[in-house]
Amino acid sequence: MRYWLFKSEPSTWSWDDQVAKGDAGEEWDGVRNYQARNFMREMALGDRGFFYHSQKEKAVVGVVEVCAVAHPDSTTDDARWDCVDIKAVQPVQTPVTLATIKADPRLAEMALVKTSRLSVQPVTEVEWDIVCGLAGLSKS
Repeated sequence: MRYWLFKSEPSTWSWDDQVAKGDAGEEWDGVRNYQARNFMREMALGDRGFFYHSQKEKAVVGVVEVCAVAHPDSTTDDARWDCVDIKAVQPVQTPVTLATIKADPRLAEMALVKTSRLSVQPVTEVEWDIVCGLAGLSKS
């Protein structure tokens, strides 16, 4: 299993919107960055990810799971763009803010710190475990 981070502006697509989709999940569509698209192409069923609210909140607010592997993005006819489907797994007990992540030296190399504008990012297993601990979650 691999780990990821999915960033969304809550005014566009929020954790509550994701939860409302239930086990069917929802396409992580509209991504128009080649690196983020390539990360989605690497994803496998069952991979886990952090759901991150950008803009004002700037915090990890939930955990999601990849429930459909990369396929054409339904929001465009351009064959270059793929997306995955994700479903909500659980909310965090304590939101983990970007400030908290940046303040933790163990997370200094995390993609969220290094390439913060990327909407889909890899998370290492060590980073996953640390953020889960900060969020009050078990590691799995």
